[in-house]
Amino acid sequence: MDIAKYETILRTRKAELESRLSRIEQDFTSPRNPDDDDRAVERNNDEVLDELGEVGEKELVAIEAALARIAGGTFGTCVRCGQPISEKRLDAVPHAPLCQTCAGEA
Repeated sequence: MDIAKYETILRTRKAELESRLSRIEQDFTSPRNPDDDDRAVERNNDEVLDELGEVGEKELVAIEAALARIAGGTFGTCVRCGQPISEKRLDAVPHAPLCQTCAGEA
């Protein structure tokens, strides 16, 4: 398994998420429009941005955990059963902590 490949993918995705989360935070702190109709639209947009932010933060935590597993030498091993995680699964979800079997049971 090419762990360096996954580390590069994870670090790139981490940088993308950090940039996106920073832009979301900037949107939340930007001045609001004084027009009532525009403020209603902004509130709806804020809900969407908040959801995107939460999803991004969860993925960021998972990526940081995967990078810690790389540093600890356990990347690619299921954290539940200890069996190898298939490269096919890691190609789809590079931060996956569980093998396909254990993920199906969760």
